Amino acid sequence: MTPELNWFKSSYSSNDGPECVEIAIAPADTKVHVRDSKNTQRAQLAFADDAWTEFVAFASY
Repeated sequence: MTPELNWFKSSYSSNDGPECVEIAIAPADTKVHVRDSKNTQRAQLAFADDAWTEFVAFASY
């Protein structure tokens, strides 16, 4: 398990909408962590920096 992470909600998420994503950056393991903000106890995803950069570039189109 990753040490305590500092989570923040995606700017594309809203309090009343279905898109509820939180992100945390862990410099010690150079990964970007993603979780469901409505159910934070569920499994989290972790992406290497380069994979996250490619995903964001793709999702931005």
